[in-house]
Amino acid sequence: MARIETHPTVSRSSNSRSTKKTWSWCVVLSLALLYATGGATALQRPRFPRPLNAFGRSVDTKLQQARSKLETAYKWETRWHEQILDHFSSRNTTFKQKYLFANQHWAGAEKQAPIFLYCGNEGNIEWFAENSGFIWDIAPRYGALLVFPEHRYYGDSMPFGSQEAAYKDAESLAYLNSEQALADFVTLISDLKRRLSAEASPVVLFGGSYGGMLAAWMRLKYPHIAIGALSSSAPILQFEDVASPYNFADIVTKNFRSASESCYRTIKASWDVIQSLGATNEGLRKLSSQFHLCGELQESSELADWTSAAYDFSSMVNYPFPADFLQNLPAYPIKEMCKAMDPFPEEEVLPRIAAAMNVYYNYSGNLECFDIADDPHGMNGWDWQCCTEMVMPLSYSKTSLYPPYEWSFEDFAEWCQSTYGVKPRSHWIVEEFGANDIEAVLKRFGSNIVFSNGLVDPWSGGGVLKNISSSIVALVTTEGAHHIDLRPIDSSLDPHWLVEQRNAELAFIDKWLREFHADRAKSSAEVS
Repeated sequence: MARIETHPTVSRSSNSRSTKKTWSWCVVLSLALLYATGGATALQRPRFPRPLNAFGRSVDTKLQQARSKLETAYKWETRWHEQILDHFSSRNTTFKQKYLFANQHWAGAEKQAPIFLYCGNEGNIEWFAENSGFIWDIAPRYGALLVFPEHRYYGDSMPFGSQEAAYKDAESLAYLNSEQALADFVTLISDLKRRLSAEASPVVLFGGSYGGMLAAWMRLKYPHIAIGALSSSAPILQFEDVASPYNFADIVTKNFRSASESCYRTIKASWDVIQSLGATNEGLRKLSSQFHLCGELQESSELADWTSAAYDFSSMVNYPFPADFLQNLPAYPIKEMCKAMDPFPEEEVLPRIAAAMNVYYNYSGNLECFDIADDPHGMNGWDWQCCTEMVMPLSYSKTSLYPPYEWSFEDFAEWCQSTYGVKPRSHWIVEEFGANDIEAVLKRFGSNIVFSNGLVDPWSGGGVLKNISSSIVALVTTEGAHHIDLRPIDSSLDPHWLVEQRNAELAFIDKWLREFHADRAKSSAEVS
């Protein structure tokens, strides 16, 4: 993904504690897991595994320098669109939706040059633009205009004038869902094409994770708007009664066991140690000190969430090269996290876990403490989406890296009702977009979608992993991690399999555009 991001530094002195924890990426992309190492109550805050990271990050000098070299290549103009609040009623209420506009490589409307639209995820749109370098890198090849619309209720695109007003209650949050977001993208791109006199320019959709889900769904629901979609690491099957709820944790577990059996055993043992020590105030203080936290833990589940996130996210971004997407991380971060445990005897569980956390959260080495309540990208609207439409069950088996847990819709619904006053619509996404019997659905009604997945990515368990038809294809890589194909092209670092995967994606985009222009030429000839 494009420019390497500068991450806010973790606070060094804050003792504040967020009352609303936003992860422990429900993706992200998610579902709920009660922290049940022995005594979770039904209404305890569910943990939402996400495709994105909600914890603070550090700044690496070398990565900052690399970013500065890329800034000239990735420039955009920030624009605002007067967006309709409710596309499916007669209400006239609007809000300001932010989008990023980059036309430095666009060949122009007169040449029917394409428009590449990235479907914004659950966070600041700049974050995704800066981390979608593949799209920027291929824009000159196609003479493409780049458009990055921000997802409603995230970043600066807040209905009702502010995040406080938008997130006030269930009534104000009622317009935060994928249906409205897709309609936002449709109306924005349609209006933009009219203003640019570019009605004849084809649109190609891109997206990673939740954005990849939106890209695939937009192609299915609005085929007249876009000619094709690259849907990267999109778990469109990770819903109730579709994909196995054990997939996510099983893949994380496999990743760590493949790196080190000793590492796996330490993590497996850590949950009981953390819970036992965290049962007293003195124990919580020891844990806070052991892990160099900026503030004092209030309960052991906070630390469990924080360490769990590191295992989930390191699996997602277990790239074969250094990267700065979720954290400043080395190549193959799982291997490095496990290697950091080696100096400590296996019975010293907490020092080993703390060493692994220092690799994930502080690889640059410039942090003095960790603020585990930080949410730098404003993703806390995802909890609402999980409680209303994105119900993606996850369960953990006895051999999982995590404590055993069986998904309970009833417990999850009870938490959502207590928190937001809403009951999850557990099957609505499946009913709307057809996740059940996906092969038949896509074969009958879909075309021109590339689903790319890497089997190291825990979310690949909910992805489309085999070809549906000649135009709905699955590009699967054994070593690939979370939307690795959207990262910037780097001939000095990219492994051969990644080069081949991207070449296959480009071949499909070439084909879509070639067929589009051939069809238009044929139609023009028939009219004349």
